[in-house]
Amino acid sequence: MHRTDRRDSLLDQETYVPFSDDELDATTGEYELSERQALRRVPGLSTELTDITEVEYRQLRLERVVLVGVWTEGTQSDAENSLTELAALAETAGSQVLEGLIQRRTRPDPATYVGRGKVDDLGAVVLSTGADTVICDGELSPSQLRNLEQRTKVKVVDRTALILDIFAQHAKSKEGKAQVELAQLEYLLPRLRGWGETLSRQTGGSGRGGGAGGGVGLRGPGETKLETDRRRIRHRIARLRREIKAMRTVRQTKRARRSRNAVPAVAIAGYTNAGKSSLLNRLTGAGVLVEDALFATLDPTTRKATTSDGRLYTFSDTVGFVRHLPHQIVEAFRSTLEEVAEADLVLHVVDGAHPDPEEQVRAVREVLAEVGADRLPELLVVNKTDAADDDTLLRLKRLWPDAVFVSAHSGRGIDGLRQAVEERLPRPAVEVRVVLPYDRGDLVARVHRQGEVLSTSHLPEGTLLHVRVGAALAAELAPFAAAEAIAGAR
Repeated sequence: MHRTDRRDSLLDQETYVPFSDDELDATTGEYELSERQALRRVPGLSTELTDITEVEYRQLRLERVVLVGVWTEGTQSDAENSLTELAALAETAGSQVLEGLIQRRTRPDPATYVGRGKVDDLGAVVLSTGADTVICDGELSPSQLRNLEQRTKVKVVDRTALILDIFAQHAKSKEGKAQVELAQLEYLLPRLRGWGETLSRQTGGSGRGGGAGGGVGLRGPGETKLETDRRRIRHRIARLRREIKAMRTVRQTKRARRSRNAVPAVAIAGYTNAGKSSLLNRLTGAGVLVEDALFATLDPTTRKATTSDGRLYTFSDTVGFVRHLPHQIVEAFRSTLEEVAEADLVLHVVDGAHPDPEEQVRAVREVLAEVGADRLPELLVVNKTDAADDDTLLRLKRLWPDAVFVSAHSGRGIDGLRQAVEERLPRPAVEVRVVLPYDRGDLVARVHRQGEVLSTSHLPEGTLLHVRVGAALAAELAPFAAAEAIAGAR
């Protein structure tokens, strides 16, 4: 297809906007999804690092992988669920899972993560399956990474690096990309080592001790390539923090504007792949990307909604959580997660079809506590009820009697969810009775948009309203308070 033909076809797609309550499948971000699926990694390319930018933006080469986990506590089912989640993360990153191994230990081995004897067994599995990567279900120290790679002779990746790689693939906005890059560099900095000989040689001479790499006129003190990379990464981290801080100011300004207008905010939070974006699409028709993958959407999306009595409020989709979410991600995405902390209500979405939804709830509440959102009102929403069995749903209803059970896919329970959200939204604080002249239709519209209208009647002098509004709007309405008109109306 020629470039002009492709551009015309894309314009045709963009101008055709099918949208109705019966056609919500058109609001699942299908164009973005097709674009994402059209890109595939090309294996076999050189990974030799010759410049600091390659260190900063290095992507993990994940094709055929073996998973390994250490089971230190809980039941065997818990360990298997954790490894199953790791497999889903690996597939989301674009790899093919060949084998999964679990070892029972009181604690991970400080040198090799798994026991020294089990490393040989792991190497044999890698050799027999033809895997080129080992993924460990935990965060490894630099020495553990190095020892495992030396023993297995393949690339070793830990859970944290895997999640960071997924975030790097899915980040789309400028703020999201900066946050992911900051998290990657903070993870990489203590683990930076010499890939090849170039990073171990010195840039300014043979250096302290007069090692190899020098020559006539080049001997003397110098800085190793590794030290140079570390210094430049630190400078890049400082710059990213300044940029994110500036973006945070913009986000706070927008949030303050909504607060001045007394617009309540509802934050949709939950475990990754619990159906938060699908729920947002169903509630507001947002058109956010929906994909059966972990961390499919990272950038927050805010959409307007209206209560049955006409009040405006907002829904904000947030980044998904996962058990053992890397602290680098929590710190880098803190400004985004603060959207949850500033909300009036947290819509906590749970995957009802997941083998362990209780663990999902615990992991999400743990992260919410880190950003100060655990003090907010919470409405638990059990999603995917169409895919869950009846016994599981009965157990969850007994466990969470106040939860709302819905299916974003089929639409079942959505009306009840809207009603539950409206009941929990903050009510305006000031109750007033005013007579607004008929030429002040702007104030009448604002009252309906920002306040709660209790009654309305029409008098010769104007519109008589009995409303509950915020303090700021109540002050604007004060000149129109007319007790005589109210008495006459009665």
